[in-house]
Amino acid sequence: MKKTIVILIIMALFTSLKAQKDLSVVSSVDLNRYAGKWYEIARLPFSFESKLKCITATYTLREDGNIKVENAGRLISRPEKTSTARAKAFIPDKNAPGKLKVQFFWPFKGDYWIMYLDENYKYVMIGEPSFRYLWILSRENKLEEPVLQMLKKKATEAGYDLTKLIMTVHDCD
Repeated sequence: MKKTIVILIIMALFTSLKAQKDLSVVSSVDLNRYAGKWYEIARLPFSFESKLKCITATYTLREDGNIKVENAGRLISRPEKTSTARAKAFIPDKNAPGKLKVQFFWPFKGDYWIMYLDENYKYVMIGEPSFRYLWILSRENKLEEPVLQMLKKKATEAGYDLTKLIMTVHDCD
């Protein structure tokens, strides 16, 4: 019995240590430059997008300072049909502008942490502290291979397992 308790305590300790690993984020974001249309280049599995291709995210600044989010993609089985999800994003702590929250419906919020942002706002990598979700976005529907490899390396170094990384198909134009 004591052995079982010790094993459970050790497992809990290792689980909490992994959960506490700090995910680095950018220290500043110009939301005016960030706004606009982004193409999803790659992602870790995310149920909403599992049957989609040609996925985009469009961010629009709202008068209240929040961000209107519109994620869209074409159904793989019926490319003429578009699936759309709308949300709002906001920065809960002005001292951590890279750590946004996204709310698709009340009261649930998800983390949207900007891990890496190109200085010219051409590509971005978004993650969250549980390391379950990751997105690589670009202003164009393709990304140069050296840039993609650099972002994948940064994700791996941050603690992400990319064995299930999905490359988004963009053949709808």
